[in-house]
Amino acid sequence: MRAEKGVITKMDLFEYMRSTNKEKESPLAARLRPTTLDEVVGQQHIIGKDKLLYRAIQADKISSIIFYGPPGTGKTTLAKVIANTTSAEFTQINATVAGKKDMEEVVAKAKDMQGMYGKKTILFIDEIHRFNKGQQDYLLPFVEDGTIVLIGATTENPYFEVNGALISRSIIFELKPIEKEDIKKLIERAVYDKEKGMGAYDAVIEEDAAEFLAELSGGDARHALNAVELGIMTTERSSDGKIHLTLEVAQECIQKRVIKYDKNGDNHYDTISAFIKSMRGSDPDAAVYYLAKMLYAGEDVTLIARRMMICASEDVGNADPQALQVAVSAALAAERVGLPEAQIILAQAASYIACAPKSNSACNAIFDAMQIVRETGNLPVPTHLQDAHYKGAAKLGHGTGYKYAHDYPNHYVEQQYLPYELNGKEFYKPSGNGYEVKIKEHMKRIKEEAKQDRE
Repeated sequence: MRAEKGVITKMDLFEYMRSTNKEKESPLAARLRPTTLDEVVGQQHIIGKDKLLYRAIQADKISSIIFYGPPGTGKTTLAKVIANTTSAEFTQINATVAGKKDMEEVVAKAKDMQGMYGKKTILFIDEIHRFNKGQQDYLLPFVEDGTIVLIGATTENPYFEVNGALISRSIIFELKPIEKEDIKKLIERAVYDKEKGMGAYDAVIEEDAAEFLAELSGGDARHALNAVELGIMTTERSSDGKIHLTLEVAQECIQKRVIKYDKNGDNHYDTISAFIKSMRGSDPDAAVYYLAKMLYAGEDVTLIARRMMICASEDVGNADPQALQVAVSAALAAERVGLPEAQIILAQAASYIACAPKSNSACNAIFDAMQIVRETGNLPVPTHLQDAHYKGAAKLGHGTGYKYAHDYPNHYVEQQYLPYELNGKEFYKPSGNGYEVKIKEHMKRIKEEAKQDRE
């Protein structure tokens, strides 16, 4: 017997042999995939024995859920565990190849199973973010009325990529990159397990090799297991008859560290956020690290430069007015020079901004002013500040009584500049950092001297 799209059908001897051989020839990562919760390694924050998901799977009371996390962290694994433990019909489709017709077939069979046998259908959609809005909308009424229980898996933030109505009817579980020690457990299982792993090859892995693979896998179990499989399949036996996975073999199997960075996904936003916050937090080392991570992953140089220009104004501001000039110059220079040399220019600007004295006074000033404008509307400009350069302005009193600042000591004179309704309101409040100390001292001095002249 075999299950095809949720329907049990007969399987002849030849089909059985083909499926058996296919299972033996499938990648190591697929063969090692757990079938029970107790075999799952990692993700204890959601499948620990006191956690909701663990209890729901054990009780076979699964509601619609979405697994969200980086590749190789166990999203499909958990779906397969549910498939092996549930009494419901379990159907799987992949959003990269499935269309509306496939979903219509699933829904029709689910209705039959529910109507004839009172049996639920669980639909697992891998890479659900690949479905467009129309495809996701099609599923909504069937999820809502219980015809199907949806399990979605996605590497993208579901709050950005999945229909809000589906989100509201699902529980979201975020999977984290698998811890290094858990990756090491999987590596040991892969090398020595004779049933699902490669134990039949009589291989051994050295401690430093396992440590290296676990570290460089970047929390992606599949990446580590692929490296183990490649190492065992391509390494000749030693004189003792065993295959030795040494550190040198491991280094050949993973040429460089996997960078978890999707330019359209979460890691993109998380990394650029960390980059900005490191410059704001005056940590040049972290700023340069995140800059390197973005450049290594192929991030757009223009985007990086744009964020540095914003940070130079928002977080440094007038504490060091030179920071904005450095950022703008770096943006122009990087564009003209191009990579790889542009990385030096960007690093110079990022480290300068990180080390510059900080002030968000200018940023706060415009935010406060925008809020006042929203609250008070179109307050009139004081008459003496209104434009007097047109015929008839004097008859309206426009410009009358205006004091020309350059005619007064320190090029400053007190007069009403804000609308009268906002008299005395302060928006820009210089900080006590960097050049703003001089700005504050200057403003205080000219106001005090103007007051003395009046007296």
